[in-house]
Amino acid sequence: MGMETKIRKWINGRLLKLQGIGISQSAIWTSSRRLIGLAKPNTLIASVHPADKLSLQSFQSLGVNTVVKNAPVVQQSDVVFVSVKPQVVPSVLSEIQPLSSGKLFLSVAMGITLSTIESSLSPQARVIRVMPNLPAVMCSGCSVFVRGVNATDRDAEITQKLLQSVGTCEPVDESQLDVVTALSGSGPAYVFVMIEALADGAVHMGLPRDLAYRLASQTVLGAGHMVRDSGMHPGQLKDEVTSPAGSTAAALRQLELSGFRAAVSGAVEQATLRCRQISGKTT
Repeated sequence: MGMETKIRKWINGRLLKLQGIGISQSAIWTSSRRLIGLAKPNTLIASVHPADKLSLQSFQSLGVNTVVKNAPVVQQSDVVFVSVKPQVVPSVLSEIQPLSSGKLFLSVAMGITLSTIESSLSPQARVIRVMPNLPAVMCSGCSVFVRGVNATDRDAEITQKLLQSVGTCEPVDESQLDVVTALSGSGPAYVFVMIEALADGAVHMGLPRDLAYRLASQTVLGAGHMVRDSGMHPGQLKDEVTSPAGSTAAALRQLELSGFRAAVSGAVEQATLRCRQISGKTT
């Protein structure tokens, strides 16, 4: 039996706790149908705030058992997703601490370090931090994870399998998480602005807006595939498109004169610094 099959069988035999989340708060959960492809709906259980009607209806439509209390869910679960707002994490962990021994906790909470989570749970709890991004909604997510001190190789394999059901997933060091958040977490917003700007330019020059959006989004999608799959440097691919004294060369010169490269790079830097500020880091 292959490792993937073994992990799938393990997941199907367990309850996954998806804790107190709203669809707008975590992209991975809006693609829950793919996650349910790994685990039967009757092995999933979610606790949702009573006021969060949208999440409640969404989970119920998938056949997931949904409750409004955290403790009973943790008692029944082996894998627990902590996916609440960062300011809520301390109270949630305090509530479930007596029940946390032997559980695997996957935290999606931004800025909450492994050491903070681990110190708030049983010494026998295992913790992994995960960072998905919005395109997980379309099963094109870009996720990373960081293992805590007690997390096993099997825990890492299960985490990676779950996140790969909605895109890609790679292990990183915790020290890299703020930069990852600034790059792939916030990155879709930068790309959305670029797509909007590309379409605006095309509309200004005469294209219908709906066609401009379709062409711009497909262009970005195709370019991303080429960078990821070809193994070629982005600069080399750029040169493949650019003819001497051609339209692309003129456009690239305008981008450079406008500070495009520095603006995008600076956006990643500023987002990283903000992440560090939020998580209480000074360096």
